[in-house]
Amino acid sequence: MTAVVVAGSFNVDHVWRCDTLPAPGATIAGRYSTGPGGKGFNQAIAAGRAGAATTFVCALGDDAGGALARQLASDDGLALLAEASSEPTGTAGIYVDARGRNSIVIGAGANASLSKAFIAAQPEVISRARVLLAQLESPVETIESALELARQHAVTTVLNPAPANAPSTISLLKLADVLTPNETEFAALLSRHVGERIEADDVAALDGASLHELCRKLSANTVVVTLGAVGVFVSHAPERLRGDSTAYYRVAAETVQTVDTTGAGDAFNGALVASLATVADVPFAQHVRFANRYAARSTENEGAALAMPRFTPADSDAR
Repeated sequence: MTAVVVAGSFNVDHVWRCDTLPAPGATIAGRYSTGPGGKGFNQAIAAGRAGAATTFVCALGDDAGGALARQLASDDGLALLAEASSEPTGTAGIYVDARGRNSIVIGAGANASLSKAFIAAQPEVISRARVLLAQLESPVETIESALELARQHAVTTVLNPAPANAPSTISLLKLADVLTPNETEFAALLSRHVGERIEADDVAALDGASLHELCRKLSANTVVVTLGAVGVFVSHAPERLRGDSTAYYRVAAETVQTVDTTGAGDAFNGALVASLATVADVPFAQHVRFANRYAARSTENEGAALAMPRFTPADSDAR
C-alpha cells in the first residue's frame, strides 16, 4: 500500500559549483555536473528513503530525461505514474557557491503539462495513501485538483508552496492540512493573499506570538515555516493542535557540516510526510524534529535527489 503520494515535477539538473555566485555580466569558472532533481522528485526520493512506500505522479517527455526519471525511480523503489508529454522533460540550471548557497533557473518543459485529467484518473492510488504532498512547479489548477481529490478521501494533504514566485490562490492554500513555506515563500504568500508586507529576512526575527498571528491569517490549518539555519516555526489553529500542547513553537536547527543546501527544503518536506504517514500517535513536533534532522543531513552531500539520506524515524536518533 502506498503511504505517500507526491504530485509534482521532475527536472534534469545542470549544476555549476563555483567560488561565488555569478553576478550579472560576469564570466566565472566552475565545476559542472548533471543529475536528477525537481521539487516533486526530490521530495518523493526523500519520502521513500525516509521509510514511506511512495508513489510519484508527474509528467515526462519522451526523451533521455524521461528515461532517466523512470530508471532512477525503479532503482530507488518508487512507484512512478507519469503522464506522457510532447514537451521535453523539465530542466534546471543550478549555481552553488563555496558556502553551499544556490541560485536556480528552471525550464518547466513537461512539468507544465501535468493535467487535471491525469490526476483525476488516479483515484485508487490517491485514496489509499495516508498523505499527499504537492508543490508549485506544476500547474496550479492541477495541484488544486490533486489536493481536492485527496481531501475527498480523508487523505492528509501537505502543500509546499514553492517556488516563491509560483502562482497560487487562497483556495489552494485552504486545501492544505499542513502548509510548509520557507521564509521567502511565507513573505510572498502574506503579500499576495493577506496584504501583509514583510521582508523575508525579517521573518525569523519575529517573536513567536507575532509570527503565529501571521500564520493564522494565512491558513486555518497547520503552518510550518522553515527558517534555514534558524530552525523551524510551527503554528497550529487551537482546535488543530495535532498532539502538541501549545499552539506555536520553534524547533532548533541541527548542527552539521553543510556542503550544499540544494534540495534541503525538499528533504524536509519528504521526511515530514514520511513520518506523518508511518509514525502514529505522536505529537506533531516529533514529526518536525525528524524532518529537521533529515534535511540537515541532506546538506552534508552534494546534489539534490541523490543527496537524500537513507534513514527513517525509527533509527534517526541513533544517527
